Amino acid sequence: MEQVLARLRAAAEATRLRLLAICAECELTVSEITQIIGQSQPRVSRHLKLLCEAGLLVRFREGTWVFYRTPHSGPGADLVQPVLGLLPQDDETLALDRARLEQVKAEREKIAREYFRANAEDWDRIRALHVDEAVVENALLEAVGDLSGGRILDVGTGTGRILELLGREAEEGVGVDMSREMLAVARARLQRADLSNCLVRQADMYQLPYPGGMFDVVTLHQVLHFAERPDAALAEAARVLAPGGKLVIVDFAQHEHEELREQHAHRRLGFDDASLNEWFRNSSLEPDDVINLPGKPLTVRIWAARPVRDQSGSKETNKPEKAA
Repeated sequence: MEQVLARLRAAAEATRLRLLAICAECELTVSEITQIIGQSQPRVSRHLKLLCEAGLLVRFREGTWVFYRTPHSGPGADLVQPVLGLLPQDDETLALDRARLEQVKAEREKIAREYFRANAEDWDRIRALHVDEAVVENALLEAVGDLSGGRILDVGTGTGRILELLGREAEEGVGVDMSREMLAVARARLQRADLSNCLVRQADMYQLPYPGGMFDVVTLHQVLHFAERPDAALAEAARVLAPGGKLVIVDFAQHEHEELREQHAHRRLGFDDASLNEWFRNSSLEPDDVINLPGKPLTVRIWAARPVRDQSGSKETNKPEKAA
């Protein structure tokens, strides 16, 4: 009861209610929050600290930036949603906050568009070498299967397109990438798609910041050919895969187009089935059927694998708490 009272006391202040309302919409930096709320950074930071200590907000660092958002699960989330439901939608202060939040979202969209424009030529050149992306996405949906109530991790999420594609049916989706520029693009995409159940984080694919067995589906879409150690990246993805879950890899079949290595930083010129199957076995995974999507000149393949069952054949597991 004391913990509930502490959370209620933390929320029982006008500015902190405003902070909860905007941070329930999307994850925001301190500078974005001060822009929306119209208060000084020290004052906003003090309110944020109290809300985080009460478990009503979660914070995470991305380089030199710190983001805040309301939690998706746990006691804090159980209190935040009913409290926000009590706020009047026609309140003038909250309406002004929402209008300023839309300005922040619009600025994010502008940054994302500029980044796309700067890199569109390279991306278009690579896309022209293989089968249409819509064909790949349909095949990926088939490979992943039913996502109802599941948790997805997209490693090397890039623009966030795979989260957008898969996240609507999932309970929760997380995308990780090392590039802050790409994470900004992904955030803009997810907010545009109104996927509040999906989030992105800055993280190294060789050291994912999640406990083992956390995700029902892990995807690596056109990521492994950039990896210096693709087997290690695959092993780390397998580590966070829940028993009964599925790892899905989308990448190029082995090819000889050296210009992709020289001009686009591809470390590997595609992969063959034997290599993938060996890495699966080394990570205690059972290979599934391979989907082959021939193109001109590159062929896209979709490899899938599941954790090897124990001797009882059981798939039961107690999953960890959701990702922050």
